[in-house]
Amino acid sequence: MTHKQSEYMHWAKTQSRARFNLATSGVGAFPLAALGGLPPLEINGDNSYGYAPLQRAISQRHAVDADCVVTAAGTSGANYLAFATLLDAGDEVLIEHPTYGLLVDALEYVGAAVKRFARTPEGGYAVDPEAVRRAISPATKLIVLTNLHNPSSVLTPDSVLRQVGEIARSVGARVLVDEVYLDAVYENTPRTSFHLGAEFVVTSSLTKVYGVSGLRCGWILAEAALARDMWRMNDLFAATPVHPGELLSVAVFGQLDAVRERFRRIVEADRKVLAEFLDRTRAVSAVPTNWGTTAFLRLARGEADEFLAKLRVERDTSAVPGRFFGAPECFRVGMGVNHEMFAEGLHRIAEAL
Repeated sequence: MTHKQSEYMHWAKTQSRARFNLATSGVGAFPLAALGGLPPLEINGDNSYGYAPLQRAISQRHAVDADCVVTAAGTSGANYLAFATLLDAGDEVLIEHPTYGLLVDALEYVGAAVKRFARTPEGGYAVDPEAVRRAISPATKLIVLTNLHNPSSVLTPDSVLRQVGEIARSVGARVLVDEVYLDAVYENTPRTSFHLGAEFVVTSSLTKVYGVSGLRCGWILAEAALARDMWRMNDLFAATPVHPGELLSVAVFGQLDAVRERFRRIVEADRKVLAEFLDRTRAVSAVPTNWGTTAFLRLARGEADEFLAKLRVERDTSAVPGRFFGAPECFRVGMGVNHEMFAEGLHRIAEAL
């Protein structure tokens, strides 16, 4: 029997650390003490099919019915639960390229037949509805997107998402949008694409933009009947969540805007020095974006693996190899952890280039 594994997650856990760690995917850790008075914690609670205060907090944040909210262990857990519910082995799934490797890993694990459509650097990594239309078939059951795009942080507007929804609807497919980075659009934050039509399913969490990854507060937004199916599917995986994590997640939701602003200053400072770095460095390029905690840098020549290996050994600096996104000539850097570290990491990358 062949056991499916995530090469990216293994790399992230065993090889990404460095003194100047630009291999991060989200903002720095939010300290528990900064919540102020903590809620009374209990080991167990009434959470058989969702903890009502947490579902209510998520539903109010996104202006959806609480019956449409399914909680899960982070966005990765939400994605896997959604895939397992929506797909049978052999079902055709259309997913963007490049994309976050763990999405493809999870799809392949549930037995999906994965097809790709391109988001090209020449096209600014934008979603091209015509590329989706050319790739889709009557057998397609699901289209998978990230918004903001992981790894480039490009924002897909509602007008394009509506077109993708119409294409999906024409063959009876659904659209899953991973929105874990969407709240890193700090001004005029778009509302969730769940509101664009019945074919949309959305996954997200507090892990990337809010610095509380350890709470594993993730969720799925789906039509109520489908949400019930997902809760029943989750009986196979998680049964009931860790209740103290639910209580703390509700407390974070009570201060969500303040928590986001805490890290916004760091992200924006990092983005400014990144823009300056790209302006003066010809050996790499990137699609400019206004938002997000990640950027996808493309080497003018060669592949990134050898360059990054030397960078880590010789300059104690790390970034994520683009091969984990299907683009070996690229690498991803993360913003929002520590500005001085990020700036020095870019300086060391410039020296190495």
